[in-house]
Amino acid sequence: MTTSNRVALVTGGTKGIGAACAASLQQSGHTVVVCSRTKPENLADGQRWVFLDVTDADSVDNAFTEIEAEVGTVQILVANAGITNDKLVLRMSEEDFAGVIDANLTGAFRVAKRAVKPMMKSRWGRIVFMSSVVGSVGQAGQANYAASKAGLGGLCRSMAREFGSRSITVNAVAPGPIETEMLAALSEDQIAAMVDGVPVGRAGTPAEVAAAVNFLTSEDAGYVTGITLPVDGGLGMRA
Repeated sequence: MTTSNRVALVTGGTKGIGAACAASLQQSGHTVVVCSRTKPENLADGQRWVFLDVTDADSVDNAFTEIEAEVGTVQILVANAGITNDKLVLRMSEEDFAGVIDANLTGAFRVAKRAVKPMMKSRWGRIVFMSSVVGSVGQAGQANYAASKAGLGGLCRSMAREFGSRSITVNAVAPGPIETEMLAALSEDQIAAMVDGVPVGRAGTPAEVAAAVNFLTSEDAGYVTGITLPVDGGLGMRA
């Protein structure tokens, strides 16, 4: 793929899929900043960490201001930060529902809104939202998570229409079951049941998700916008 040295920001970029995306973008020659609420004990060589809480608009603005002053204007944004709070609907409070929506959907909106204005000035930008196959197929006990991830698809498509004329692409990636701490927290029976529905017969790896993100943020993906790209081993074909 054709690449140029850009400043890339990955929220939730210190572990799992986020860390894999950060590593892949760095290997492509970009200057990578990872953001999270907790400073990592071991930061990859050549990467920079900045505190960012996606649920706090002031924190988002402060992080971008620091990055712009010390690293440069963010031209690639991977909005990966997110949480879960799984409960059946009858046991889920409004706070349980709203908290996940705020972190996963509104939080992505906050960072994308802050990133896109400088992108407009430079007339180039790449934004990728981290959605999930759960957003299209649903999952018992994850109504809040599924709603937040489904909402990212609409946000992606609307922003793609608003900013496409400025050479800013906005896409989403929808992973299936991926070998991360989140998957490992499930029981063996839960994991087996989930993987059983995947046509390729296994869980994916963070690197496989990162490869999709790397393409969507590349120079070669300038004519790809407004899509949600599944990286789910075929699981979402049932939707």
